[in-house]
Amino acid sequence: MSAQFQDAVSQIVHHPEYNSTLILRSETVSDSSTDFPVTVPSFDDLRPQHCTLYAPAQSDDDTPALLVLTPIVEDGSPLPYYHPAVHHLAFRYVTGEIATLRMDIVPLDATPIDLNSRIYRTCLALLDTLHRYGWGAMTNYKKRVRHDYIIAREEYQDLYLVMRERHKHLVQEWQEVTDPLKHVFEDIGIATFLMLLWKHSYVKSGPATNDTEDLNEAPWRNWARPPAGFLDLGCGNGLLTHILTAEGYSGYGIDVRARTSWSHYPESTQAQLRVEALDPTSPVLSPDDTSYLCPGTFIIANHADELTPWTPVLATLHSASGYLSIPCCAWSFDERFERSKAQGYPVPDDAFIDSLSLGGDGSHSSSYSTYRIWLASLSLQCGWNVECENLRIPSTRNWAIVGRERVTTDAQELEDIRSRVEEIVTRVRERGLFKTRTPEGKAKDH
Repeated sequence: MSAQFQDAVSQIVHHPEYNSTLILRSETVSDSSTDFPVTVPSFDDLRPQHCTLYAPAQSDDDTPALLVLTPIVEDGSPLPYYHPAVHHLAFRYVTGEIATLRMDIVPLDATPIDLNSRIYRTCLALLDTLHRYGWGAMTNYKKRVRHDYIIAREEYQDLYLVMRERHKHLVQEWQEVTDPLKHVFEDIGIATFLMLLWKHSYVKSGPATNDTEDLNEAPWRNWARPPAGFLDLGCGNGLLTHILTAEGYSGYGIDVRARTSWSHYPESTQAQLRVEALDPTSPVLSPDDTSYLCPGTFIIANHADELTPWTPVLATLHSASGYLSIPCCAWSFDERFERSKAQGYPVPDDAFIDSLSLGGDGSHSSSYSTYRIWLASLSLQCGWNVECENLRIPSTRNWAIVGRERVTTDAQELEDIRSRVEEIVTRVRERGLFKTRTPEGKAKDH
């Protein structure tokens, strides 16, 4: 059991972000088995180990039995507001006829420690976390959700911190009735992901970048970007379009109605927000649609509802440079998605499904898992290599599918794929069920 304790405390040490959304990651400051700081407590029956782990002093076994977390702060400086009000916090594995997990703290002076106190609730939550990690190690639990598959965690987090500082003022300036904390930081996260995705996906248009860039100097102004800009389908409050525009990226956000926020953005953003009802079943798009979907455009479908399944279709028919789709409500092409009614598309094998990082219990029997498998197989049918990411955003609907490479470069095969996709549109048009929403206001009138 002590081996499981070691696995569990390793998770706590190396992944503090699992316990607090305000902490992004941990980094090793130093690595030593001697000369411990004076702030590290001593125990008569234990000897300290790497990362303030302690093993039984009377044993040669280095498997730890105690983890002590000691905040490092300068004299006279307060603890970060999100940190428990303690000098030390310890997790202990206690052997015996029935092994137990125990937690001890040395609270700061005047810190309430009664059963209703914040520190008591925090300790219970941390102890529960330790138990879950240990149980997972004992039962060989394998995490089914993958993060940072497309963009490295450290690269994303470093840029996110800078972007958060640049745009956090939007929380105080929020014009909608929705929760600003959720929407502002969610769209900052999506914008951060897109900026890095584009940086690594397209030919650089400016000076070469390097690994020692100072993010405070806004190096993304010279990063690679989609050759024909972006199109934010169903842009809603327009926040994502605004953040990208403010950071120097070209593109449009379209929606069937203007939101209150639109008129409060700078003129540079307002010029990129358009009232438009795009009809993907139309054999000939309007001139405005054509300008939005010219070859090389990158399509963004963030909770785009009924336009979600159309995203890879439009990307193929209009020679897009790629797309990012974050599905929420399940729609097929012209009605709500039902697994028994939706047109199925070939799924290569079980490995393809495993690569989608759907999470859950692995059965993929839920309606949302089925919908995501359908979307992924549709993307493959449309000729896109399928990449999936669970985005680091404050939303339960954070699963994203990315298309940025075609499955082939052969001209005849690409033509065959295009014909296949055109057949999808023809069948939907013949059913006559798809209804384009009526724009609420004139185009560009917001």
